Amino acid sequence: MMAPAFLDNARLPRWLLPADWPQQGGVPVLARIDLDAGNVQSVRPASDGMAPSPQGWDLAGTLVLPGFVDAHTHLDKAFTLPRMKEVRPGLLGAIDVMLNDRVHWSAADVRERASRGLQWAWECGTTHVRTHVDWWEPDAVPLAWPVMAELAQEWAGKVRLEQVSLIKLPLFEDAAQAMRLAQQVKATGPQAVLGGFVHSTNWSERALRNLLVSSQACDLDVDLHVDEELNPAAVGLQTAARILREIGFEGRVVCGHICALAAQPEAQAFATLDAVARAPITVVSLPATNLLLQDAVTGRTPRMRGITLVKEARERGIPLLFASDNVQDPFCRLGSFDPVEALGTAALVAQLDEPFDNWSQALCRGDWLQRGPATAAPTLVGAKADLVLFTQADRHGWPSRSAARLVLRDGHVTHGDASLFHSR
Repeated sequence: MMAPAFLDNARLPRWLLPADWPQQGGVPVLARIDLDAGNVQSVRPASDGMAPSPQGWDLAGTLVLPGFVDAHTHLDKAFTLPRMKEVRPGLLGAIDVMLNDRVHWSAADVRERASRGLQWAWECGTTHVRTHVDWWEPDAVPLAWPVMAELAQEWAGKVRLEQVSLIKLPLFEDAAQAMRLAQQVKATGPQAVLGGFVHSTNWSERALRNLLVSSQACDLDVDLHVDEELNPAAVGLQTAARILREIGFEGRVVCGHICALAAQPEAQAFATLDAVARAPITVVSLPATNLLLQDAVTGRTPRMRGITLVKEARERGIPLLFASDNVQDPFCRLGSFDPVEALGTAALVAQLDEPFDNWSQALCRGDWLQRGPATAAPTLVGAKADLVLFTQADRHGWPSRSAARLVLRDGHVTHGDASLFHSR
């Protein structure tokens, strides 16, 4: 089917529209999105009373979002759950059983599972995936690491794939070794990011400083698992924010999980968030996995939610994303590499108001993973026409009924049935 020249009567989220966009009854009026050569040429208020055109589609109020960024996944672990036996509740229990399974991995096994995950992400409308890769040895590159580099090349032009070295913090205790690890990551290519697992069970301020300093020296961005626990004494996030300011870090740091904020006294948690707001830090919340792993005890209903302080972070202007995290592995038995599911979980557990207009931004801002100021107003104009149309959802209930969707890449349909709009 020929790509449409325009999409009329599209319902765009409030965050994607200019401040002076007209409203009706307190709701943004519908938009006309003009497309040209696979890009968005213009976005303007819809054409009232316009006659049907064979060149364009009348969306009749259909919700539209830009393509998604899934900012925190684990493609190397995905789909391993069916071969697991008993898994002890909680994060450390999941780590143990994953280590036992990892000895049986092969490059072909990792490639098959990761490719399946990327295909699912492609189908749901994701354009940018960041995957963490477990890295346990100081002198050996993980088997999955070169596989992800190959997949990044194979999927180029369809899904942008970035890979993060998920290295346990003690491996950065020695400054020279920290530099060698950073150099190995740097040599992988521009899609590689230095990462670490920062937890109270392996805490070392010196190791964290070495990680950040070596990243600065190698001109690498950083992506950390931080304070993935409900221990109020965890100080990984606040220490990272302080060190970044001390060394004048010039890249971007992503901090995922940070569940401990929810267990700390408000004054302590808010002081940490104030420091994060002054640092080049993006926060990524992983609601599904954190709900399953935090406060997990056999035979006992969990009392604490495990999600970080997302509202308080956003109030301070901290870039915030929601992401899938683990999919069908011992860390999370559910998932489908659809970040909309993550937001659906967060909408309930964090009591988010108006998810489509207020919070869908947290699925679409790939620029929040990149260097530079994170305050620029987002716009569709001039961007690739990678769009997701939710054919059955409405703004009141979204992301309910969001599985049915039409995905456009460069303005062309790659997933879903376009006849619904083409026939109007």
